[in-house]
Amino acid sequence: MVAGESGLGKSTLVNSLFLTDLYKDRKLLNAEERITQTVEITKHTVDIEEKGVKLKLTIVDTPGFGDAVNNTECWKSVADYIDQQFEQYFRDESGLNRKNIQDNRVHCCLYFISPFGHGLRPLDVEFMKALHEKVNIVPILAKADTLTPSEVKKKKIKIREEIEQYGIKIYQFPDCDSDEDEEFKQQDLELKESIPFAVIGSNTVVEAKGKRVRGRLYPWGIVEVENSAHCDFIKLRNMLVRTHMQDLKDVTRETHYENYRAHCIQSMTRMVVKERNRNKLTRESGTDFPIPMVPGGTESETEKLIREKDEELRRMQEMLQRYQDHLITQ
Repeated sequence: MVAGESGLGKSTLVNSLFLTDLYKDRKLLNAEERITQTVEITKHTVDIEEKGVKLKLTIVDTPGFGDAVNNTECWKSVADYIDQQFEQYFRDESGLNRKNIQDNRVHCCLYFISPFGHGLRPLDVEFMKALHEKVNIVPILAKADTLTPSEVKKKKIKIREEIEQYGIKIYQFPDCDSDEDEEFKQQDLELKESIPFAVIGSNTVVEAKGKRVRGRLYPWGIVEVENSAHCDFIKLRNMLVRTHMQDLKDVTRETHYENYRAHCIQSMTRMVVKERNRNKLTRESGTDFPIPMVPGGTESETEKLIREKDEELRRMQEMLQRYQDHLITQ
């Protein structure tokens, strides 16, 4: 998932990451239309191949985010979308067709931070705090070519300090094992210090020192997208599709989804207990319908217990169905 206000290069970066044009049919809105536009959720699927392994990735975009005059709770539709994917997975996992579950859960959210200003804006803080318990957030410092190297360094330090100050939980890179070689440990340290990733996106091929590279041509020189001395594009791409893809999925499954699943089960349990208590009070008040008996016959304790268990199971199934219907209407 990519999120952030318009004009920060989200679409360009996505196209640069996956060497494709996912937005060729997109209609660009004028300023007046952006102000009145609501946050939407759009999905694009892209096939990539890394070291002979074919991957199918789903890119979730959030056009309209942060563009209105009043951005109160503009993150809600994004949070609802993430919850909907968790809910669908929970339904499939609880059903009979578990072997063919399609995993549409959001495993990573690239949140774009404006390079202009003095750090995080209130909207940045509100968005990340609203979603940090639901998804792996990876902060991105957009349009790094508008800053000098020293400004990029200062901006990164400032943003990391504010992330800690506001208690925002971003994606934490796993620690290296003690037996890893020093070169790998150094690469891991550089990756952690790159947060937020300062990126540049471009689909234009320019000529630099006799070579054709993707980049941007300026009067003072050329900025190369895939040059680690110019930006963190290569580090970000390697992290997403090579070194940390599985860990992003593991954290989603073991932490974010399990939190959602536990909340669902707790809610269902409370509803079942409430229903059982209500039925118990009804029986004690004598207003419950009597269990039908065969005229002139008797019922053994075993048969009575079986009937009670059947009734309890039926009530729990009805409660589960009502809870699922309640989730759909939300």
